[in-house]
Amino acid sequence: MSHKAGFVNIIGSPNVGKSTLMNALVGENLSIVTSKAQTTRHRIMGIVNGEDFQIVYSDTPGVLKPAYKLQEGMMGFVNSALEDADVILFVTDIFETKVAEEKVISRIQQSTTPLFLLINKMDLAKNGIENEKKKFWENIFPMARIFFVSALTGTNIKQLFEKILETIPPSPPFFPKESDELSDKPEKFFVSETIREKLLMNYQKEIPYSCEVFVESFIEKESIIRIRAEIMVERDSQKGIIIGHKGEKLKTVGTQARQDLEKFLNKKVFLEMFVKVDKDWRGDERKLRKYGYL
Repeated sequence: MSHKAGFVNIIGSPNVGKSTLMNALVGENLSIVTSKAQTTRHRIMGIVNGEDFQIVYSDTPGVLKPAYKLQEGMMGFVNSALEDADVILFVTDIFETKVAEEKVISRIQQSTTPLFLLINKMDLAKNGIENEKKKFWENIFPMARIFFVSALTGTNIKQLFEKILETIPPSPPFFPKESDELSDKPEKFFVSETIREKLLMNYQKEIPYSCEVFVESFIEKESIIRIRAEIMVERDSQKGIIIGHKGEKLKTVGTQARQDLEKFLNKKVFLEMFVKVDKDWRGDERKLRKYGYL
């Protein structure tokens, strides 16, 4: 029996459900899922193994026109995902009425890579919207195979998986199957993403978008994992908001993050967090390299 393997890369506008889809396809919460746009900043790979296949899914940042260095780095992840894809999953939803950044659309239109167009959030659809959306997207991507899905409820996810499996090429696995790894990212990455998710959930407006989380130390002992993390913000006023009165807000973030990390890492976690001000981290190339964006 020949073995199949392929990179299946998820592209689309912010907030159309790419991360929910990724988690549904991988079966684990690897990507941040919140109601806020632009929550995914990195390219996150999730690995699904079967006896005769390996699918490497990639969640990518929402497609946008970059306004500063951080967003340039985020769009770099989108471009690399277009280059190495064996299958492109372009995700839209029933509410999206205009196409994403034109350069990305143009690249996909010129690509010979198999394209699956996923119209997500069908659990919220009104009668008759399928035809309207199908016509709209067929004009833009006439070569695409269209799927109506709900990543949240699992509608048509099994059928999508079967079509992906049919489409990926014969190939040996890209990652060792015996290791049982779910992602190419280290555990420290998921620690920082978990803390960042709690910042997105607990703070309003620009505050969570001005934050970066850096795991300074991750020390695993027999009975506990000790983690020290820095939360970087751009202004002193933001530092005060993050910490909150008598440290209560930061304590809430820490408690929520620790509870999730204990489930994810399957071990007791001691989590220390510190808030620091760095006025230009989103525009500083050296810092963005340190945080893995460039």
